Amino acid sequence: MNSAIWWTAAATAVGTLLIRMLPLYWMQRRMSCASDIERERPLPTWPGVLAPLMIAALLGLSLVPQPTSALGWSSTAAGSLATLCLWYKTRTLGLPVAAGVAAYTLVLLIGS
Repeated sequence: MNSAIWWTAAATAVGTLLIRMLPLYWMQRRMSCASDIERERPLPTWPGVLAPLMIAALLGLSLVPQPTSALGWSSTAAGSLATLCLWYKTRTLGLPVAAGVAAYTLVLLIGS
């Protein structure tokens, strides 16, 4: 096997680990430096949503290769916008990612 494949697999593994670990590490440091009054407040919901959302987005982007052209950029923008708008409305994970991938694919199909 080519060594580039192993380097790519290792980079993917490290990237996935960092996507999951950095928000947790940041919140633990923030909580350890906080006063007793600030510790009583509930944790924000974004650290629990960020990691799965980014992993799902990476999966969606890896399934469809992105051309480096205006069509590729516009399809990425449409997919991101659809994901963010639907997430803002529903505050769930599955449906916004599915809508983002569908919008991405639709723009690619219409544009080509």
